[in-house]
Amino acid sequence: MSEAITQRLESTARQIRQHIIAMTHAANSGHPGGSLSAADMVTALFFKEMRIDPQNPRWTERDRFVLSKGHAAPVLYAALAERGFFPVEELKGLRQTGHFLQGHPDMKKVPGVDMSTGSLGQGLSAAIGMALGLRLDGKDARVWAILGDGELQEGQVWEAAMAAAHYKLDKLAIFVDINGLQIDGPVEEVMSSFPVLEKFQAFGWNTIEIDGHSMPAILDAIEVAKATTGRPTCVIARTIKGKGVSFMENQVGWHGTAPNAEQAATALKELQ
Repeated sequence: MSEAITQRLESTARQIRQHIIAMTHAANSGHPGGSLSAADMVTALFFKEMRIDPQNPRWTERDRFVLSKGHAAPVLYAALAERGFFPVEELKGLRQTGHFLQGHPDMKKVPGVDMSTGSLGQGLSAAIGMALGLRLDGKDARVWAILGDGELQEGQVWEAAMAAAHYKLDKLAIFVDINGLQIDGPVEEVMSSFPVLEKFQAFGWNTIEIDGHSMPAILDAIEVAKATTGRPTCVIARTIKGKGVSFMENQVGWHGTAPNAEQAATALKELQ
């Protein structure tokens, strides 16, 4: 991948992170920590990889995306706005009564959202349904999803993992955002889901482990997933919760806390 493309994507990821801070501050609620940790993966998918059309969000040939960790909606909203699905100014309406950008993605109200999410552990099952449906319809589209490491505690994830491998869904690939923290504390202490890579391998998936904040590594993983046949791909992405904002990084308290005016100003300065 050229250096120019990588730099462009890294710049876009910084813009996405700035939106996340501004949105959650304006709403005085939301989930900045897990949104910031997923920003680089979302940027790579929406601004380099996915075949989508902002002018025709329901285009039948489009690639699909499922944000299984639906509370990280700010990162998805920011990407959709920057990609042109709706005006960037609408981001100010996050979590406002009557506004279409609610706390979790709603496929019936938000252009570009392929699946309503929020109940953790269900996104992979939805993505599998999409991949099976696209195969039955003879479509060449791919399905991408991002899961959180905390939601791997849900048993449905592993039933879905078994099904995806059974049906050899090689047009399906997921990123698991391994930031190590969930609302109640470190994932390993609440209910360890580790080792994640070995578990997906045991279920028959192609697995890759990367630095989830390295744009070249993310792009390389996407290419590996696309070249893999006969089985789905799981990208284990090691990330930092609150990535990019010094006082938020690796702090569990920022899972679902909005920055105040002073904190938002400091964060936005760091993200420039």
